[in-house]
Amino acid sequence: MAKIKYQFNTKSLAVEPVQESLWDKSKRFLRIVLAGMVFSVIVLSIGYTFFDSPKEKMLLRELEQYELNFQLVNDKMDMLASVVEDIEYRDDQIYRVIFEAEPIPRTVREAAYGGVDRYEQFDGYNNSEVIAATMERIDKLSRKLYVQSVSYDEVFEMAKDKTDMLASIPAIVPIEKGTERLVSGFGPRIHPIYKTLRMHNGVDFTAPTGTPIYAPGNGVVTKAERNRHGYGLMVQIDHGYGYETLYAHMSEFEVRRGQKVSRGEVIGYVGNTGVSTAPHLHYEVLRQGKRVNPVNYFFNDLTPEEFEHIIEVASRVNQSLS
Repeated sequence: MAKIKYQFNTKSLAVEPVQESLWDKSKRFLRIVLAGMVFSVIVLSIGYTFFDSPKEKMLLRELEQYELNFQLVNDKMDMLASVVEDIEYRDDQIYRVIFEAEPIPRTVREAAYGGVDRYEQFDGYNNSEVIAATMERIDKLSRKLYVQSVSYDEVFEMAKDKTDMLASIPAIVPIEKGTERLVSGFGPRIHPIYKTLRMHNGVDFTAPTGTPIYAPGNGVVTKAERNRHGYGLMVQIDHGYGYETLYAHMSEFEVRRGQKVSRGEVIGYVGNTGVSTAPHLHYEVLRQGKRVNPVNYFFNDLTPEEFEHIIEVASRVNQSLS
């Protein structure tokens, strides 16, 4: 039963029932609805501010799981990066040294992968920096592994050619009893004619005219001619693998241009042609087009004592023969 409201009528001095209009009822209803809505908003605001909904709790758990997985991935990448660095070190400092190949430059190993906007697709998301950084590390490792794979292919090919390389590299004294005949070494020496200190690009072996000269390694003759710049009759051999040898002041040669020669084969004879003050062999070794000390390539047929002796003799600053 609905409650009836009364009011005191000051004119008739009587208590009369209140007659509500439709508008009054509507306003009262609206006040109740508005108060309910305000109360609901306050309750929901407090609830969402201080308490997580079941869906939010599930999403938070997923985020924690993703963060843990990313951490595990990065830990594994740290381990892989360490392994790759060890492989690179072995490749540059061991394998390539054995086969006398240049190490791969760091600029090649550390080359950028992709463009600057490669990771732009991850922008605008939560934890996008973590995702982009992880993808960048994966790409760098992939690039390093690719470079290393190519390097191992090269090393494998060099290993297959190792036997031929060892037979081709200059490794013996090119004249009989060379340790006793060496009179002038590589480096600044006094020129026999100009009497000034000049760079001597090879070593001089004194010997009688006609003493045989031997090829110190397998190769192909690239020059067998009379040189007009002081070398006289000379022979030059390309041994491959970046090595060449030169023989000057010969009396005659036994080879011709384009001929293949083997280690120990006679290529000519000692003479006194060109700018020379006495019969001798002037011998040079070139590595990648640069003249190097030939004494370092006499290791194949000398005892340690003989090698030590020839090093000592070659280091003396004296007068060369040419």
